[in-house]
Amino acid sequence: MSAAPPLAADEFQAPGLNLFEWPALVEGAAWFNKPALLAFIAAALAVVLAYAAFSRPKLVPRGMQNLGEYAYEFVREQTARPFLGKDSDRWMPLLFSLFVFVLLMNLFGSVIFLQFPVMSIIGYPAILALGVWILVLFLGMKNQGPWGFFKNIMFPPGLPGWMYVLVAPIEFASTVILRHVTHAVRLFATMMAGHLIIALFSEVGWHFLFVQLTPLGAPIGVLGVVMTIALTAFELFIQGLQAYVFTLLTAMFINDALHPAH
Repeated sequence: MSAAPPLAADEFQAPGLNLFEWPALVEGAAWFNKPALLAFIAAALAVVLAYAAFSRPKLVPRGMQNLGEYAYEFVREQTARPFLGKDSDRWMPLLFSLFVFVLLMNLFGSVIFLQFPVMSIIGYPAILALGVWILVLFLGMKNQGPWGFFKNIMFPPGLPGWMYVLVAPIEFASTVILRHVTHAVRLFATMMAGHLIIALFSEVGWHFLFVQLTPLGAPIGVLGVVMTIALTAFELFIQGLQAYVFTLLTAMFINDALHPAH
């Protein structure tokens, strides 16, 4: 059987995983590509925004201070206090920094010329989730003792003794391992899927309106443009929501380490 002929230059090709492959920006430093550069920019921008908002606070907030206080209050009231209560102020520097950093990394996917959500590369949410995992293990063993920490996770009270043979490994896997894996995967998968879908519709609009304009293809191209605009607006909401969810889960995990459920 002969091999399939190559695609014609003007034939529509849907974007694929090559969207997430970036060449090195500096020869000899394969790790330093566009996502790495955007991560550095996000970190620097978070520092600059925090300094501009809080370095010289005024009694009546204006400009950046007003925006910063609004963001800080949102994180405190919506993520820290519901889970951490009286401990919320202690953990606000971490939670606020995490929220702003993840939000910026997500929003880069909708910024012209940047147009790439860094959290769609699994390594970035994974390293943040790993840091939270290490912190939770440290806090849990520090506050409950090593045995008490794992005992509270694996042996919930009130069950027949024989059931712990089944319950203990399940609780250990779900609480100590799986929930921190999903902490990263949830953010990664959402950002990756959103970027792929928007890229698909934008490619449809470009192809059928500019590359291969035909009377039958033009309406499809217009639909692609309309969907790209609508999905980009929706993606802005998702980008903010995922930063909120990541921060909220971090607060919940810290609270579980500080205050065992049983």
